[in-house]
Amino acid sequence: MPGFRPIALITGASSGIGAELARVFAAHGHEVVMVARNEVQLAALADSIGAAGHPRPHVLAVDLGRLDAGARIGHELAARGVEPAFVVNNAGFGLAGSAAELDRDEQLAMVDLNVRSLTELSLRWLESLARHRGGLLNVASVAGFFPGPTMAVYYASKAYVLSFTEALSQELAPKGVRVTALCPGPVATGFQQRAGLASNETPPLLGRSAAKVARDGYNALMAGRRRVVPGIGNKLLASLPRVLPRGVLLNLIHSHQKGRRRASTGPQWPKR
Repeated sequence: MPGFRPIALITGASSGIGAELARVFAAHGHEVVMVARNEVQLAALADSIGAAGHPRPHVLAVDLGRLDAGARIGHELAARGVEPAFVVNNAGFGLAGSAAELDRDEQLAMVDLNVRSLTELSLRWLESLARHRGGLLNVASVAGFFPGPTMAVYYASKAYVLSFTEALSQELAPKGVRVTALCPGPVATGFQQRAGLASNETPPLLGRSAAKVARDGYNALMAGRRRVVPGIGNKLLASLPRVLPRGVLLNLIHSHQKGRRRASTGPQWPKR
């Protein structure tokens, strides 16, 4: 609303890439609102950012899997007299295993968070983003370029994020709104453990730290780039669907994913 202070709204900000994005936005002078379920972790991160000499971010403990999450966030922002100039949709999670064997409700919850919630928050404040000549950063994945046997719903959800975000970038450009899809490869954030994968280690040519991914995403958004794939190795990986037959890709991804699954424990829920 006119007269409200502009802020950067960042979801899934309690750890990993989301936490680093909060640090990057704060370091560049943005007033930040961080959203996740874990209030304790959010508060600790806010204190750390404040101790580094930046304005202490606002903390909103909201479960983005709830249907009323967007409305609750909007209410809290209005009560603080702020509105988004930037929205960063980072919250999401994955589950490893055959879609036929994984719990159906958990997979649908993944769709709710990775797709429905992201879509709602991308569209909810478009007038505000345009008013402040701001932008939208949606965290997709290199996985969004591929079919994903043994992580079928996760890969499909990230394909949606990539397609949706690129389309929005075209639609919103005349309004002066920057829209960027951030497509990282493997990042050691704890995602792998929560997804039920065997290791948190990342391949040397593909791995990139959460801090570097966050900086790449921020810089791409501010430059108005439609898509960013951090790291040369990941850029090469993302180009494979243009040169390899779909059946070959399916076999390669299936073989790779089977080797990453952790046999002893099932999927775990992430922080949202």
